[in-house]
Amino acid sequence: MDYITKLQEQMMRSINNSTSSKKIAISFSGGVDSSLLAKICSNIGYEILLLTVGFEDSHDIEFSKNIATMLQFKHVIHIISPESFSEVTRKIEQMIKTENLSWNENCIAFYYVSKLAQNYGIETVLTSNGIDELFCGYNAYREAIGEGEKAVTSLMNKKLGNEIQMMKEVNKISSEFGVALIQPFLSKEFIEFAKTIPINEKIKDKEDMIRKHIVRKLALTIGIPEESALKKKKALQYGSLIHKNLVKVKKTWSKTF
Repeated sequence: MDYITKLQEQMMRSINNSTSSKKIAISFSGGVDSSLLAKICSNIGYEILLLTVGFEDSHDIEFSKNIATMLQFKHVIHIISPESFSEVTRKIEQMIKTENLSWNENCIAFYYVSKLAQNYGIETVLTSNGIDELFCGYNAYREAIGEGEKAVTSLMNKKLGNEIQMMKEVNKISSEFGVALIQPFLSKEFIEFAKTIPINEKIKDKEDMIRKHIVRKLALTIGIPEESALKKKKALQYGSLIHKNLVKVKKTWSKTF
């Protein structure tokens, strides 16, 4: 079976079903997931603007610039200032009220993404959330595959549940700016399809440092630069330096009280 073609068809269908707006933004790091989402959206007729946020000199800022240029897509960047970051962090903490560090980091990142979208008059932002969960993008899948496919499936379901709940909280943040954050690859239909793709199309063994093989193959097939398609995963909160700065801010707070 040609899983690459099937995957492309399902991604196109999920995107088309997710929004009626033809003018959208893409939350963009330059990595394979967001680049693939952007390329498919462009190919099927969406007018897209790539949005990147991060601290100055962060990995995502420089990398996204290069990939956006290669793809020849419109791209705007917001450099997070240390002065605004502490205030935004406090606001997010009060709004979502969770000790989950990853949820806080993602809410902070998408706060800035949503604000950037609002600045450009865009009400719909698509994100590639779901690909790492469904196609074994996380390093934890290496340990799971060593225990067998059932362990991989169990971990996948757990991570999907967490991601879906987290994005509900993220959308509370984006709604403050009149922006809808949409995850076409977390739709029920796409999840059901992705689970039919054999595990060995996603991860080979516990030594597999790349993973998401079928996603990378599709990316190369439709013209994503190798620098992006074959790049190892770097989570949003790390690539943007949000994690590093959040830890620093929290240490400052703990010294205050």
